[in-house]
Amino acid sequence: MKLGQRLTELREKKGLTQDQMAERLGIKRPRYNSWENSIAKPDIEFIDKLAELHQVSVDFLLGRDSTVLPEWATSKDKRDFKTMLEEDGDVMFDGVPISGEDKEKIKRVMEAMFWDAKKDNKKTYGRKKKEE
Repeated sequence: MKLGQRLTELREKKGLTQDQMAERLGIKRPRYNSWENSIAKPDIEFIDKLAELHQVSVDFLLGRDSTVLPEWATSKDKRDFKTMLEEDGDVMFDGVPISGEDKEKIKRVMEAMFWDAKKDNKKTYGRKKKEE
């Protein structure tokens, strides 16, 4: 998915207009529109602002990472998740290694399960998101 498509998807998910996004970024709507329509690309300063505004990673915006982090995730939660994903080892089914597209599907399911379990634990043990 291209950067412009991600920006459109994230903006619509928040229920914002292009005018509102441009205002939050301190730019004019035509400039923001050019990003969503892949006519131009934002510079690194705005990539960082967009990632922060949408609470996603820069890698996600640039299409290098499909992980969407929950709003309530703390820095420690993010480190835990990264550690879990970096554990090396083959994913196997019935003794046969799984690779390629199937491995990515399994990874996405694991991501969802990880964040659901983390959220449930926070509810159970009364932990709240700390301001970072």
